[in-house]
Amino acid sequence: MRVRAAFLLCILTSLFAKANPPGVPPVADFPLVTETAVARIHYSAADAKVVSIAARDLAADIERITGKHPAVIPALKTEIQLPDAPAIIIGTLGKSPLIDAFVASGKLDVSALRGAWETFLIATLETAPGQHTLVIAGSDPRGTAYGVYELSQAIGVSPWHWWADVTPEKKSTLHIAAGTRRHGPPSVKYRGIFINDEDWGLQPWAAKTFEPENGGIGPKTYEKVFELLLRLKANTLWPAMHKCSPAFNANPANAALAADYAIVMGSSHAEPMLRNNVSEWTAPAKDYNYVTNRDGVLSYWEERLKTNGRYENIYTLGMRGIHDSGMQGGGDRDEQIARLEKIFADQRALIAKHVSPDVERVPQMFCAYKEVLDLYRGGLRVPDDVTILFPDDNFGYIRNFPTDADRAAMREGKRAGGFGVYYHLSYLGRPLAYLWLATTPPALIWEEMHKARELGADRIWIANVGDIKPAEITTEFFLQMAWDINRWNRDTLPGFLSEWAAREFGPDNAPAIAEVMRQYYLFNFERRPEHLQWWLPGERPRPSDLTPADKDRRRALALSMSEKLSAIRDRIPAEKQDAFYQLVDYPVQGSILASNRYFTGEEAALKYLGGDRSALDKLGYMGDILNGQLARITHRYNNLISGGKWRHFMQLEPADNDWKSMRIAAWRVPNFQLPLPSEPRPPLVEARLASAGKNGWTPVSGLGHSGAAHTLPLRNPQSQSANGAPILDCRYNLDADAPATAIARIHILPTHAIDGSGTLRIAYTFDNDTAAPKTAGLVIDDGGPAWAQGVLSNTRVIDIPLPAPARAAGPHTLRLHGIDPSVIVDRVTIELSR
Repeated sequence: MRVRAAFLLCILTSLFAKANPPGVPPVADFPLVTETAVARIHYSAADAKVVSIAARDLAADIERITGKHPAVIPALKTEIQLPDAPAIIIGTLGKSPLIDAFVASGKLDVSALRGAWETFLIATLETAPGQHTLVIAGSDPRGTAYGVYELSQAIGVSPWHWWADVTPEKKSTLHIAAGTRRHGPPSVKYRGIFINDEDWGLQPWAAKTFEPENGGIGPKTYEKVFELLLRLKANTLWPAMHKCSPAFNANPANAALAADYAIVMGSSHAEPMLRNNVSEWTAPAKDYNYVTNRDGVLSYWEERLKTNGRYENIYTLGMRGIHDSGMQGGGDRDEQIARLEKIFADQRALIAKHVSPDVERVPQMFCAYKEVLDLYRGGLRVPDDVTILFPDDNFGYIRNFPTDADRAAMREGKRAGGFGVYYHLSYLGRPLAYLWLATTPPALIWEEMHKARELGADRIWIANVGDIKPAEITTEFFLQMAWDINRWNRDTLPGFLSEWAAREFGPDNAPAIAEVMRQYYLFNFERRPEHLQWWLPGERPRPSDLTPADKDRRRALALSMSEKLSAIRDRIPAEKQDAFYQLVDYPVQGSILASNRYFTGEEAALKYLGGDRSALDKLGYMGDILNGQLARITHRYNNLISGGKWRHFMQLEPADNDWKSMRIAAWRVPNFQLPLPSEPRPPLVEARLASAGKNGWTPVSGLGHSGAAHTLPLRNPQSQSANGAPILDCRYNLDADAPATAIARIHILPTHAIDGSGTLRIAYTFDNDTAAPKTAGLVIDDGGPAWAQGVLSNTRVIDIPLPAPARAAGPHTLRLHGIDPSVIVDRVTIELSR
């Protein structure tokens, strides 16, 4: 069967699957592989190294699909005599004589490429009667490489073919649909990942399994990372930086390899000027102090610019501690601000000296992370050409956004560096780390990153992806948004998991896999598996906040996922079982077992305190069995799938006794003590939410505990006034009069205020009340106890007292007036005050 290639996720509307009768080639389509021949791949030896790398990867991908390996021919001359057989011509405009010759002859229109950033064309040409040519042309070398890997994905090779062992469907022939398609420029200029907290995954795997000759993460591992980034249309990497790992620049081969792959190297918020402090600062830690040792610190930074200034980098400016800690040198806020501004000037002088005297054109960034954000809010002046990255709060909720004044400055050309986002999909830190499974819902990523982009943060997006695995799905979704912000919107977002599953496991299995993954994200949004304890390290253990009905619902959802998983597993072809285990089976099983283990232990502890002395033996034993099952499925991941390829990669949380002050405790039946907190009471009723009118509150599929949390337009012109603001009707019915202690609880997501005010606000009225709406809100308490519990449960609550008429038996409507677009309403319950 002849198959016209499908551009699956990236360009579904451009190239699409089509079966043709045997022996009837598609008219004017490009015959990539036929029964008797395979197209040759040509590129210019004068082009960038990444182009030759991509060309050879394309040949390998074609062989993965068809078993036939194309010849890859570097052209040494400006013109070539194309063979009679079909040919693929790959090259960069202005760097490839092959492409430039097509342009000069008038056969290829590249007007859409000239001056564009990372843009590519894929075009079928008939260069002579009956002579077919497929041209992949890029505006720059990365654009060319993206075009090549786009074709690879079109013919059925997943970007995760190596990192998740996704095997492609075999095909005997391949044809590419005729026509010209242009893709790019990207929505976000610099898009990439941060490999972090690699102590328990990527580093031990590299050191013991994949790259022992280099003592861990080195050129062999980074080459696979760079290829993955190109396949995902990313261009930037912050490399691994914990002390357990070899420093990226300790081996010069790493930076040279990044240049070959056209990857832009950067460094994290704690590593200015491409310096890995935890490994490379060899003087006493107290000397990493700009106040007492300015010359020593500047010399340390200058050394890196001397060795790496010739490469394409983004230079992190500023200064913090040696690792993830505050800047040394003391002083009040104003003194620290003045010091940072002096540091900026000194760092930029080094860049002018060793990189380019036109320092305003050299990519630089400043990440306002943790304590540094307070300095930025306190008036810190960042040079206008330096990109300011705002961080999330480490749990997926962005802490700060460009203001109206910022956006005006960008429009006027006064803030040329723009803004960006540093976002976490994995985290080691307080209140509790999450390093094991990747459970951030795509819908939350969409809501936060779409908001950031709409408010002006579009220059640099970096996702902290931990060890890369098992964050494959969320990493790709983040980078898809960065490439094309319009790809996913409220209407198309529900289709992401289905499209992903169809690409990896085929269309027949896609609906069932998408549904189980939808449930997986919903299940773990209530409580991540790494957060399955309701006390923080050092605190007295206490039971969960879930009601008995909540626990029953959670068990039912776990059972539903388990049943679906079992049914799907049997339908997955043998050659895709390893990928299925990594991407679906293990994370779903793991989250179910972890939840069942905790709640079995909680039940045992509560029954024991209630007088059932046998509960520890019976239920505690069941918890131990579940714990053993977790160990067994993890052993399979590490040792039995993919021929042991991932040995030493996957670790349960906590993997060891390190960082105990910010990690969940090792499994045991909780040691609750009397007196216990009062048991949570179930709500009297849950309200039904419905937006009143157009252009107002809108549900986002997959967002929140409800799976349909409501958001507001970001730039509602009446967002400061309740009059005329969008209204969300919350309808509830009371079977009997409610007591005076009844309240409406507005369950919102723990977002941060877009205006930086530190508060979240909502206005409200009841029923047909014609009085002016009243206002309620909460203090975000960023970093405080209320915030901590909010991000662990993904919920904050605004309580509104019910007036007497709204407590009477019968139907009622609580009307929420959207005065603050930061607020996302998840659920509304009517309860007795606690």
